[in-house]
Amino acid sequence: MQGSMLTIGISAAALFGIAEVANWRRNNRRDVDNVGFMPWRGIALASAAIAIFATAFALRG
Repeated sequence: MQGSMLTIGISAAALFGIAEVANWRRNNRRDVDNVGFMPWRGIALASAAIAIFATAFALRG
């Protein structure tokens, strides 16, 4: 159980990094009308929360 929660935490932290890079790219795009459809801010927030809780559960063990 402890190892699987730590794996989930690491995966969620990686997803958080990807979402933040994608959100930064969205904010600095050249074509203002080319917005896209992915809610990167929400994905980053959800993955950060999952990473924190999964890591806390893994450390509590």
